[in-house]
Amino acid sequence: MGEQVAVDDLLNLAGERVLVTGASGNIGHAIALRLAAAGAEVIAHCHHNMAAAEALINELGAGQALQADLSDKAEVARLLADSAPTQLVHNAAAQSLQKLSDMSLSEWQSMQATNLDSAFLLAQLAAHAWQAAERGGAIVNIASIEALDPAVGHAHYATSKAGLLMLSRAAALEFGDAKIRVNCVSPGLIDRDGLATDWPDGVSRWQERAPLGRLGTPNDVADAVLFLLSPAARWISGTNLVVDGGMMAQGKW
Repeated sequence: MGEQVAVDDLLNLAGERVLVTGASGNIGHAIALRLAAAGAEVIAHCHHNMAAAEALINELGAGQALQADLSDKAEVARLLADSAPTQLVHNAAAQSLQKLSDMSLSEWQSMQATNLDSAFLLAQLAAHAWQAAERGGAIVNIASIEALDPAVGHAHYATSKAGLLMLSRAAALEFGDAKIRVNCVSPGLIDRDGLATDWPDGVSRWQERAPLGRLGTPNDVADAVLFLLSPAARWISGTNLVVDGGMMAQGKW
């Protein structure tokens, strides 16, 4: 029998240094705040919005803000060298609306590079560092329920997220002997400022159909990430935690 973890320590990340990619965005900001509240030191990554990443670090009162293009191997290597994380949350992603019939190859490839190539580079290079240090580690990738159920106009995005699910499972398999856990969180529709105004029909349809009757919040996602990084999930790897208010339980008939 393994050693039992005290209840008060199950969600304790004290001593962990967590790199959160896309921390300047809505969900990334919430993840960073939650992990810091659990005792982690947070490294806030951004691609363009350094002011927002620095404001987040100021809000936390500790940590580090770093910029990198995650589709570039050299920049990913620099980011990991500069941050030296013990855990990783890959949240950065692109999402756009484009009909499959009208999509160019470059538009398709750009989405895969941003959402999937980045995850490959981060997982591989982080695992190399952790294996060299013989210390283990944990990765949580932020996917989407569209990896399981695509929307019209999102073929490139949904495919990138479906690939992320399989990449996470494969990484969990191959890096498990180094005590590296890899999991996914797949959010449903997450609220943000102006969403109801920008997409009133979609918000209304979601609220009507979702079993729990509301949109998700960034904190719903952040709490799931905290769980998967924490000692409470110490024997969980290669899984996808769907955080969608029960929407994927809906039948399609």
